[in-house]
Amino acid sequence: MPYVKSTKEILEKASKERYAVGAFNFNNMEFLQAILEAAEEEKAPVIVATSEGAIKYIGKGDIEAGAKLAVEMVRTYAEKLSVPVALHLDHGRDFKIIMAAIKAGYSSVMIDASHLPFEENLRETKRIVEIAHAVGISVEAELGKLKGIEDNVVEKESVLVDPEEAKVFVKETEVDFLAPAIGTSHGAFKFKGEAQLDFERLKKVKEYTQIPLVLHGASMVPQDVVKLANEYGAELSGAKGVPEDMLKKAIELGINKINTDTDLRITFVAYLRKILSEDKSQIDPRKIFGPVFEQVKEIVKERIRIFGSSGKA
Repeated sequence: MPYVKSTKEILEKASKERYAVGAFNFNNMEFLQAILEAAEEEKAPVIVATSEGAIKYIGKGDIEAGAKLAVEMVRTYAEKLSVPVALHLDHGRDFKIIMAAIKAGYSSVMIDASHLPFEENLRETKRIVEIAHAVGISVEAELGKLKGIEDNVVEKESVLVDPEEAKVFVKETEVDFLAPAIGTSHGAFKFKGEAQLDFERLKKVKEYTQIPLVLHGASMVPQDVVKLANEYGAELSGAKGVPEDMLKKAIELGINKINTDTDLRITFVAYLRKILSEDKSQIDPRKIFGPVFEQVKEIVKERIRIFGSSGKA
C-alpha cells in the first residue's frame, strides 16, 4: 500500500536527490481528491496536510473524530494509488490535537512552538519528538516566526531563523525536518514590495543541520487566478506570493518540503464564483464542484512540476 507511515522517508529521498515535495492542505473530501489525483497523474510523492482548524472542521469540533476521519479518508484514497502518500499535521500548537493526530495514525506532526523563546521551543519540540518517535511518527518543528494568518496561527511580526541556533536545535531535539523562517509569510498578501528571501541564511541552515528543510508560506498566488477571482466579485487586490524562480532557488539550497494552501483556496474561490455567476440556475453541487476541483487539481500539478517531484514516486 503506498500510504507511508513516515514522512521522513519521502523527505530524505527528496533531500538526497535535491527536489521538493508538495505539502498541500485539505479541509474536505474534494480538496483531498484533487491533490491525490494530481500526484498520481504526475507520478509524484505527495504530502497531504491538515491544520488544527481542519481537524476541528472535519470532526465538527471533536478533535479525535476529526483526526480519525482524516486518516481514514487519506488511507481509503491512497490505497488505490501507485505513489507514496503521507498525512501531516500542520502547525500543531495544541498538545491535545497533536496527540489525537499521533493516536489516529498520522505519518508526521508539526510541533509549532516558534512563538516561544528558543529554550522553551527546544524543550517542547523534544517532548513531542520523544512521544512521536516511540510509535514511528516523524516530527517537524519551526525556528523563527512567519508573519501572517493561517487558521489558528496569527503572527504580526516575522523573526528570521538563526543558523547557529538551528544547529543546536536539531542536535538537541532530534527533529526529523525543520522549517526555518527566511522571509516568507502566511496568507495571500506575502510581500508589500518586491519579494525577498534570505537565501544565504537558508544555505547555512542546510549546511549546519543536514536534514530536510521546509518552506512555509510558499504559495505563489498566481496573478491570473487572482484577477479572475476579482472579476467575479472577490476582493484580493494586492495579493502577492513567492515567485517561481525564488522557489526553485530555495530548492537548490536545501528546501525539500513546500507548504501550499493559499493557491488552492484562491483557485477554488475564483472558479466557484465564475461558475455560479455564469450558470445561475445550477443547483447540482456535483456539476458546480466538479469543474472547480479540476482547476484545483491543475494548480497542484503545476506546483508539483515546479518543485521537481514529478516522476519521483
